[in-house]
Amino acid sequence: MRVLELARKRRSIRKYSAKPIPLENILYAIETALQAPSGANRQPWRFIIVNDPDIKMEIRKTAESWERKLHESDSTPEWFRKWLRERGITWRKEFLTTAPYLIVVIADKRAPYSRESVWLAVGYLLLALEEKGLASLTYTPTNPRAIASILGVPEYYTLETIIPVGLPGEDKVKEPRMRLEEAVYFNRWGSRRD
Repeated sequence: MRVLELARKRRSIRKYSAKPIPLENILYAIETALQAPSGANRQPWRFIIVNDPDIKMEIRKTAESWERKLHESDSTPEWFRKWLRERGITWRKEFLTTAPYLIVVIADKRAPYSRESVWLAVGYLLLALEEKGLASLTYTPTNPRAIASILGVPEYYTLETIIPVGLPGEDKVKEPRMRLEEAVYFNRWGSRRD
């Protein structure tokens, strides 16, 4: 399948089947992510594959305690709370325990452009998972350091995202995307192609 076809097909999944999937598919996706460009070729990414049910439960409980605060806080913008409600997204994060694997993506803060580089790698990773027929989600916890502590991540690394991976437990329609004509200008801001 072409990259554009994979990208058009991929969608964020929050409900997973508990059916096991081959670890080789996860390793293939990470191997693909390792091919991403990075600032000064520092390759600041690290990946922790989590499949231990007890660790996944500890991650989930910690994440949910912080998510609940976010969802219930008056300081959370109303537009965001409305967006979450319309999609049925709550502070409960069942996908952290039902997905067979979690890929925790870590960035070395000491490297130049570490965040940008790591997220390029995440893009590669997501498309490789899609190629293998696996569902995924980029979940950024409200308090990434709390989750990083559970996993023993050193202070000079930052947890960027947790990607649950498995077979989809829902048939979800992809969120709408911008048309090319809406996103692209030529030579100057606002200048459209003739």
